[in-house]
Amino acid sequence: MSLQDLIAERKAKVAVIGLGYVGLPLVCLFTKGGYPVLGFDIDDEKVQRLRRGESYIGHIPSERIQDLVQSGRFEATSDFSRLDEPDVIIICVPTPLNEYREPDLSAVVSTAEAIARRLRPGQLVVLESTTYPGTTDDVLVPILKKSGLELGKDFFVAYSPEREDPGNPKYTAGTIPKVVGGVDKTSRDLACALYASVVVEVVPVSSARAAEACKILENTYRAVNIALVNELKVLFQRMGIDIWEVIRAAATKPFGFQPFYPGPGLGGHCIPIDPFYLTFIARKYGFTTRFIELAGEVNTAMPRYVVNKVADYLNEMSKPVRGSKILVLGVAYKKDVDDPRESPSFTIMELLLERGAIVNYNDPHIPRLPRMRRHYIQMDSIPLTEENLRAHDCVLILTDHSAYDYDFIVRHARLVVDTRNATAQVKEGREKIRFA
Repeated sequence: MSLQDLIAERKAKVAVIGLGYVGLPLVCLFTKGGYPVLGFDIDDEKVQRLRRGESYIGHIPSERIQDLVQSGRFEATSDFSRLDEPDVIIICVPTPLNEYREPDLSAVVSTAEAIARRLRPGQLVVLESTTYPGTTDDVLVPILKKSGLELGKDFFVAYSPEREDPGNPKYTAGTIPKVVGGVDKTSRDLACALYASVVVEVVPVSSARAAEACKILENTYRAVNIALVNELKVLFQRMGIDIWEVIRAAATKPFGFQPFYPGPGLGGHCIPIDPFYLTFIARKYGFTTRFIELAGEVNTAMPRYVVNKVADYLNEMSKPVRGSKILVLGVAYKKDVDDPRESPSFTIMELLLERGAIVNYNDPHIPRLPRMRRHYIQMDSIPLTEENLRAHDCVLILTDHSAYDYDFIVRHARLVVDTRNATAQVKEGREKIRFA
């Protein structure tokens, strides 16, 4: 039976490599769609938890994983020698930046090499990891060709960027349109048929490069606009103007304006990283992306700006940063999720610790700080009690989780520094609130 027929009858076995915030929702999506799914991850602890029916991602309940496992349609493994079993292989591995802000494609390369060793005729390989235009054609395909099989005849390759928004109840993997580009028409058509069977809409584009560029555009657009409001935040604060009030007023215009909001810095697996993928590949074409790089400078300066504002506000109370007790609220990169990737909270906490502050944190979604690629602070979340609030010289709001009772926080804190306008509805004690 051809791959096209296997997809049409939902008998194609789908493999997902990388069972994180992108890969695990895909597992749920394809299993729900009736496909048998094999999940691969190098982290054997993740694999064992999934086999026990346990979820390690907040917005995916363990009950859902238990149902997948018990249905017999899903199996997790760390045995990459089984890559010849699936008919479709979807790659969802991390693509971070290295210390020089250049793309680190080591996970993509090692995954491609593992696939090439087991590649068999009839398989479709789809890359979903965010990367620069040309990665699929220039990095992934040459490695797969080492198998000795012929591209477009024996195996097929496409790119379809992930568009996950963790914690967003309105948009899930199945309700977000899927952009798909293939390295040839047959590859694109197969990938389109696959995704069309499980998502609300498929958007075909002319090439893998166009699909890769689409993802970069989406996230660069957000990064640049967030940089704009971050810069205006600093300016308007000096002018005595409330940036949040200005944005609310501007957003009443029914055309020509989309609101973006300032914060303590960029976080998440996409927006702080993806624009630099574009600046990297642009240099290969003799082009300097000045606009994007300037936006990156503005956004990466925000954590230090926040720390400086905290120092100013403590100084108003005749307190130095050194020795002051600071309680950080929220280490997730955005509200109501348990995802700390690239969160500016880690940089801010490190800067405060370097200045001699005594730092604690609370996050209802992250009970213990995980080891990050560039940060490792050994600390547990402390309870958000009246006693703990009063014991700190400053409460610093970095993530505006819905679970927080901001009236309670302001009532019992000595000083509140708000980076998210989380205290907008607080009526009493506003004299204790400052903004950064």
